[in-house]
Amino acid sequence: MRLALLGCGTVGSEVVRLLHEQAADLAARIGAPLEIAGIAVRRLGRDRGDLPVDPALFTTDPLGLIKRDDVDVVVEVVGGIEPARSWLVEALRAGKSVVTANKALLAEDGASLHDAAAEGGADLYYEASVAGAIPLLRPLRESLHGDRINRVTGIVNGTTNFILSAMDATGAGFAEALDEATELGYAEADPTADVEGFDAAAKAAILASLAFHTRVTAADVHREGITEVTVADMASAKAMGCTIKLLCIAARGTDAAGRETVSVRVHPAMIPLTHPLASVGDAFNAVFVEAEAAGQLMFYGRGAGGAPTASAVLGDVVAVSRNRLAGAHAASESAYADLAVRPMGEALTRYHISLDVVDRPGVLQAVAGVFARHDVSIATVRQGPAGGGPAGRGEDADLVIVTHVAPDAALAATVGELRGLDIVRSVASVLRVEGGA
Repeated sequence: MRLALLGCGTVGSEVVRLLHEQAADLAARIGAPLEIAGIAVRRLGRDRGDLPVDPALFTTDPLGLIKRDDVDVVVEVVGGIEPARSWLVEALRAGKSVVTANKALLAEDGASLHDAAAEGGADLYYEASVAGAIPLLRPLRESLHGDRINRVTGIVNGTTNFILSAMDATGAGFAEALDEATELGYAEADPTADVEGFDAAAKAAILASLAFHTRVTAADVHREGITEVTVADMASAKAMGCTIKLLCIAARGTDAAGRETVSVRVHPAMIPLTHPLASVGDAFNAVFVEAEAAGQLMFYGRGAGGAPTASAVLGDVVAVSRNRLAGAHAASESAYADLAVRPMGEALTRYHISLDVVDRPGVLQAVAGVFARHDVSIATVRQGPAGGGPAGRGEDADLVIVTHVAPDAALAATVGELRGLDIVRSVASVLRVEGGA
């Protein structure tokens, strides 16, 4: 089996190393040896250390490499939308199997790839696009294909999980924890895609598409990052027996007309310490799946890095290679359900709201009245002097309110009205609460 490798960076280099180190085992598993037909790179003269590959295999013409008659499988680890989309569509239409780790492309326009795969009768595998080495996508698209998945909740970005774990463990602020993540190599020089939730949103779209047999794009995902999470939020979470995680949540539901829908969102949320995801620390990933027959399933492991991602890539290479040798290909995309994506305002959730209010009689009654006008039920209220200082000075007070489940639009409207009250100095923070906390 002849491979065209597009990209030879962190992941691509590890793919080459594993192909070399495990050549005999891979050949035995597939039934034929794997050979690299060529490696497309941006610059030919770059120093690639002791990479075990013939320099003559490198090329700066990826499309020419893809079109070669002796290429059976195209492995793409370049990333980005274009020109990767054009390359992979070309390969798939020509009937060549594709293995990709490109979450951004799959989340923005996976439809083009799936359509090209159907047109060319080719395999499209992308296990490495979500959660690195964790076997997750194949169980969703194959092992659980006979079941009905109702909800998927996950920690799918290692950078943000490291930052929030550090804030929780040490009391550090966001900026300090981000600096530590950068020093340790967990955060990029520009961490925007991670800390603002773009990376997690792309993965959420892929997970939702597989779990609910519906084409979901990144544009369908409600996204919030972690940059506004504070030390005070962490302390408040601890007081409730919770921790804060950046979660991707995809869930079935129904709209006002009773039609089945799906909601997909990414945002920081408080979860109880008893929840399986609460103990997922450092830069690890975990995804919690709730299915009707199988019940609750947890997938856990390293979600990023060259070697773990390369492991997932090679797992897909083995699968598509065995299919080609057998003259078969995997089942095509399953998007028969075609569920409508529910707007975030209709998603049912809970809020944790921290207010700085004037400390005088009648304030709590006025605040409670705002919640009642928006039909939002209050679960708990905690009041204390502002900043945790001594009481009885007639100064401002801290008011922390946790709601019962309500539509997100009603909760947001409640917060909006609270901001306009004279008795509310400021809305210090708003966080969602998940998992029965």
